[in-house]
Amino acid sequence: MAAPNFWDNPDHVQQVTGQLKSVKALVEPFERLEVQVGDARAMLELLEEEDDDETRRDLEAALTKLKTETERIELLTLLSRPNDARDCYFNIQAGTGGADAQDWAEMLMRMYLHYFERTGYEVEMLSRKEGEEAGILSASFLVKGNYAYGYLSCETGVHRLVRISPFNAQRKRQTSFASVDVQPVVDDLHIDVDWDKDVREDTFRSSGAGGQHVNKTSSAVRLTHVPTGMVVQCQNQRSQHKNRAQARKMLTARLYLLEEAKRDAELAKIYGEKGQIGWANAIRSYFLYPERRVKDGRTGMVSADTDGILDGDIQEFINAELRRRAADRS
Repeated sequence: MAAPNFWDNPDHVQQVTGQLKSVKALVEPFERLEVQVGDARAMLELLEEEDDDETRRDLEAALTKLKTETERIELLTLLSRPNDARDCYFNIQAGTGGADAQDWAEMLMRMYLHYFERTGYEVEMLSRKEGEEAGILSASFLVKGNYAYGYLSCETGVHRLVRISPFNAQRKRQTSFASVDVQPVVDDLHIDVDWDKDVREDTFRSSGAGGQHVNKTSSAVRLTHVPTGMVVQCQNQRSQHKNRAQARKMLTARLYLLEEAKRDAELAKIYGEKGQIGWANAIRSYFLYPERRVKDGRTGMVSADTDGILDGDIQEFINAELRRRAADRS
């Protein structure tokens, strides 16, 4: 980056600075840990020279902090797949169940937006399709941050909600489904796509907020990959050209994951013959009636803090899934 002509090539600059960001995300936590270890050693030496209550308390606090930081770094070592350090596309889709499912999809969207805020991720909404009665039919985001794909890929699959339906006059219990789909942002993907023959393009007017121009022109783009049935759409830009380019990147990323699924048994369970998520493969269940708890079907982790989880406190579920994956690989 210190080379005189480094900044002359914007594409190269973006690639190198992205690599630097990933490397810093891995190295800096270890550097901070080394400093904390040095401070703890210094306090221990003081305590050996003179047993002081205040120094002992400071040392205990430092060791507790060290334990927490070490556990966090341990999780980073589990994010070792080729794309784990990349940004990602994050998609939510309502399942069967009408208004209940659409409302549940919006609840999930709110949960993840709060999680993105907690973790400091940068988020850009690419598309949002409103539900017919309530909630959303689907929403797509571009999520940028250290190890965004590695962490958020743990959320891929079907999420199930059990509650008393607010849309049922008899107040009956209702089970609703919504899916989460995550793809890495990989600019140098080499996937052969015949954009003229295999991809159908539809343009339409953007719905929802976005300004007069967005709503009055057919700037939104929907791409359907005919051989697999995969559908992506982008409507956040005023330019149809920019929306088309972003949608092509999203579709390419999905096709890339589908190719990976042929070699990865775990992904193969999630993606069916047409590349769609199978509704039977629920990864996590959220019970709001008759008891309140959240249970992850992959790790067995259970929490009674439903309010906190639906407010974005899901890191422990993600951590547990990372450890499960590492155990399966070993």
